[in-house]
Amino acid sequence: MRYYNDLMKERRVTYKPAGKGKIFTDPDADRARLYFRDQKPRKMTEKVTTVQNAVSEMINDGDYVGVGGFGANRIPTAVLHEIVRRKKKNLGLAGHTATHDFQILVAGGCINRCDIAYIVGLEARGLSKMARRAVESGSIELTEWTNAAVTWRYKAAAMGLSFLPVRCMLGTDTAKYSGAVEMECPFTGAKYLAVPALYPDVGIIHVHRCDVYGNSQIDGILIADQDLARAAKRLIITTERLIPNEVIRREPAKTVIPYYLVDAVVEVPFGSYPGNMPYEYFSDEDHLRDWMKAENDPHTLKDFLERHIYGVKDFNGYLDAIGGIARLQELRNLETLVEK
Repeated sequence: MRYYNDLMKERRVTYKPAGKGKIFTDPDADRARLYFRDQKPRKMTEKVTTVQNAVSEMINDGDYVGVGGFGANRIPTAVLHEIVRRKKKNLGLAGHTATHDFQILVAGGCINRCDIAYIVGLEARGLSKMARRAVESGSIELTEWTNAAVTWRYKAAAMGLSFLPVRCMLGTDTAKYSGAVEMECPFTGAKYLAVPALYPDVGIIHVHRCDVYGNSQIDGILIADQDLARAAKRLIITTERLIPNEVIRREPAKTVIPYYLVDAVVEVPFGSYPGNMPYEYFSDEDHLRDWMKAENDPHTLKDFLERHIYGVKDFNGYLDAIGGIARLQELRNLETLVEK
């Protein structure tokens, strides 16, 4: 441990970015490897806890957070609500098509910096006025990337590298406001952009099923979650259901996130609500519209947040407030195409 701390003090990384954007996280792969070696237990121990404990013990003010899923699909809503409920501050966020997750964290005043690829818009649902105001006011510092660039930043970290060379963003204004570095290929002389590795302090991923050790399975598209899990210094997994380790072992190829990457496991049925959980339940478009409508007036938004986040004890209280099991079953029927 002494060697790791000495290295942190002695080594200095000099960045020569091609763009104006700030690099919010340290891309040094050697420092990350030392952290994983010294701070990341590898024993297969039970890690089941509560959302409250996971957030209070693993997410600190000022941390940089990477959120799994994509858009409003398979997002870890329960943890995001708890971050807001506990009034965490000055967080950084990887805005890798961050739609409702960005909206939630902005509503709580939780973030002050963001690597952005896609934020503010909730896709076809329209723009979050609250999120737009926060960005336009300058209260959130931004560095721009493309979706692919953020994905490859996670990939670099997962590979134990400090950067990856890419072709995307070359010649664009996105590159101008990024933190990428222009480089020449040592083999061909071709021009590339070097995008820095992204090692979040905390990764939060919602999965379909996992065991008590954290071995996790995801149905459908993974996006960048395999790499986020390997890049994050601390990893919180929320899951629709806990299953026995014996079931995990029957089909090991389905385990996309192995136990040794995981620091906390929380069973949260409907944990992506109001987002879509593929093959489980559809997104609650009515509730998302209510969010957007509430943002038209600060007092209405305050009441909305009080009713759904601050004024309930936990995520189950939130689910009760939106209609409980009856509403959730309707969304499950929509996703699985069960006729009434």
